[in-house]
Amino acid sequence: MAGYFELVDAPEGGYRLRMMDGAGQLMAVSVTFPTKKAAVAGVAQAREIAGTGLVKDRTAGGRPATLGPTPRVTRRTLGGTGRSVSATGGPAVTAKRPRARH
Repeated sequence: MAGYFELVDAPEGGYRLRMMDGAGQLMAVSVTFPTKKAAVAGVAQAREIAGTGLVKDRTAGGRPATLGPTPRVTRRTLGGTGRSVSATGGPAVTAKRPRARH
C-alpha cells in the first residue's frame, strides 16, 4: 500500500508535512512552511527528490550504504483491453520522445 502525506500545524506557527508509510507509521517530518500553498509545493519537491535523489552517507562511519537492486516494474495487459498497467495497478505511461530536429 502506498504511503501518504499529512499537512499539520507546526508548533511555532506555519505548517509541516508528515510522510507516512502505508501502515500509518511516521517516516519523515518536513521543515516548517509559512503557508499551506508552500507546503503543497513541498510535497511536489519531496516526490521529486524521493524518485530521483541519491543517497549520501553522512554517518560517522562514512562507509557508503549498499542498496539492493532496483526493483523492476512489470507490466501486464488487462484482459482483452490492450491497455497496460504497472505492477502497482496504475496505468503504464509510455510516451515516445520527440525527435530532435536539426
